[in-house]
Amino acid sequence: MNIVLINHYAGSTRHGMEFRPYYLAREWVRAGHRVQVLSASFSHVRTHQPDLGDRSALDETIDGIDYRWYRTPAYQGNGIGRVVNMLSFLHAVRRDARRIAREVQPDVVIASSTYPMDIKPARKIAKLSGAKLVYEVHDLWPLSPMELGGMSKWHPFILWVQQAEDCAYRHADVVISMLPKTRDYMESRGLNGSKWKYVPNGVDEEEWRIPAPLPGEAFSELQRIRAKGVPVVGYTGTHGLANSLDSLLDAAREMQAEAEVVMVGTGPERERLLRRIRAECVANITMLPPVPKASIPALLEEVDIAFIGLQRQKVFQFGISPNKLLDYMMARKVVVMAIESGNDPVTESCCGRTVPPEDPDAIRRAIRDLSGMTAEDRAAMGTRGRAYVLANHTYPVLARRFIEALDHA
Repeated sequence: MNIVLINHYAGSTRHGMEFRPYYLAREWVRAGHRVQVLSASFSHVRTHQPDLGDRSALDETIDGIDYRWYRTPAYQGNGIGRVVNMLSFLHAVRRDARRIAREVQPDVVIASSTYPMDIKPARKIAKLSGAKLVYEVHDLWPLSPMELGGMSKWHPFILWVQQAEDCAYRHADVVISMLPKTRDYMESRGLNGSKWKYVPNGVDEEEWRIPAPLPGEAFSELQRIRAKGVPVVGYTGTHGLANSLDSLLDAAREMQAEAEVVMVGTGPERERLLRRIRAECVANITMLPPVPKASIPALLEEVDIAFIGLQRQKVFQFGISPNKLLDYMMARKVVVMAIESGNDPVTESCCGRTVPPEDPDAIRRAIRDLSGMTAEDRAAMGTRGRAYVLANHTYPVLARRFIEALDHA
């Protein structure tokens, strides 16, 4: 099968996030399929951008996957620069549609760029080649920017996104949702429910077999913290407003003799949180810079309890599929999840405690509860979490489910 995967933000182990397109494509290539990934030359989530020199596009092969990078302008934040970047990418793919259809001869065209506007060039390629059209949904746009970003439904950008989303539900042969509770909503926007399939986020089991060591500074800091002899609560990932890290800070402030908290990562809220920690003299929180993805298993080895939180928002009723939670579970960590959502992997797998979001008292009680368990009981809970991920969230499993959804169509 020849597969064209359009993902504006696609990355690889060479470039950094986002990783899902790479891992799925790698499994499809291993199964004998040919995969052409179409992506933008600049993405805010990548660690390294492809070097196009003075070319308008660059073709390269990574682990058997054919990538084509289209030149797009750099940007910062979520302003007009990011919109221009989107428009540039969409125009480049649409302009290249006939060549892609002729040379790749796809059997399947997948639109998968977080935002839904890539459904238009994807549909053009699919029509030219007689291929199946697939729309893969990461987050529910425009609901997510409306509810999390406070944008009006009458904002020109939101109107543009809504029109594209409705087009995707009307015309896609298959809709793959990474969230488990979206079917009713999508049907309300015009989707034939029989086209809906659920394929969540995943992990690469191979990366957990021989993890990379921690950078020296992070390792030294964690050894210093562990020497205090109290449980270590870890958070890894984005330090953003939606991650509700103030709640963790509030909980830690009342536990300064009971637990140490380590927050690893970066994001728009990091500096404000650091100022708050200093101003309030919260001595049991350490903030560390991001570590390489390959070192996450080694980092989590130094943690006793892992934390994940999100603000209370209606959009989470459709479910969550955060990569950091899967990492925690793969590391056999007990988890405190302060999220109210349509699904609850922590409770489903019996690997920790789920508490209401933005509730420092509940977070504190959960940490104390898990800290009071024996090491053997925590290890048993952590083992259940890992078994849950291995059964449901490894990329060989997910890649197969994706292909089965296409065959069903």
